[in-house]
Amino acid sequence: MATIKPLLDRAMVKVDKSKESTKGGIILAGKSKEQPLIATVIAVGPGGIIDGKEVKMYIQKGDKVIINKYAGSEITIDGEDYTILRQSDVLAVLD
Repeated sequence: MATIKPLLDRAMVKVDKSKESTKGGIILAGKSKEQPLIATVIAVGPGGIIDGKEVKMYIQKGDKVIINKYAGSEITIDGEDYTILRQSDVLAVLD
């Protein structure tokens, strides 16, 4: 994979594969799949001054995060799909 370093308050994430069914075997309808997604942080920018305000990065490489399905820009590198988004588009960090 090419080395990618997101700029400022952006992060690059790889969305985890969504489940098509529940543990009990119930097939999920299309609308159920449009909920927020779980992703793994691949790379983060350094933060900095954004619109006159200092932005500190709270997420780091390797974090599992929850993102909005439609957040950021999707890109494909070496056949792998990634999303580049702003840190403010991250809804939560999973422990």
